[in-house]
Amino acid sequence: MSKKFSHKEIAEKFEHLFLKGWSLSEDKIYIQKTFVFKNFKEAFSWMCRIAFIAEEINHHPNWANVFKTVDISLSTHDAGGLTELDLDFANAVEMET
Repeated sequence: MSKKFSHKEIAEKFEHLFLKGWSLSEDKIYIQKTFVFKNFKEAFSWMCRIAFIAEEINHHPNWANVFKTVDISLSTHDAGGLTELDLDFANAVEMET
C-alpha cells in the first residue's frame, strides 16, 4: 500500500497540478478537476484513453460525464488520502489533455 501524503507533502508535490486547475478537497483527502471538451465524442474518447492508463497503473478515478464535461477526483482509498498513485495518475491525465 502507498503511504498517505502529509498536508505539507500535498502542498509541495501537487502545487503544479493546482496551477493547472486541480483543487484539493476541504478534508484534504482527494483532488478534483473538471475537464470540458468540444463535444461528447471528444469527452468520451478522452475517458477511454484515461481508462487504459488507470488499468495500466491499477489505480482508478472517481468520475462522471455529462455531455462534454468530465469531473474527475482522485484519492487512494486504502490509504485514506492522497498518495504517489494519485500524483502519478493526475500527471498522466494532464499529459492526455
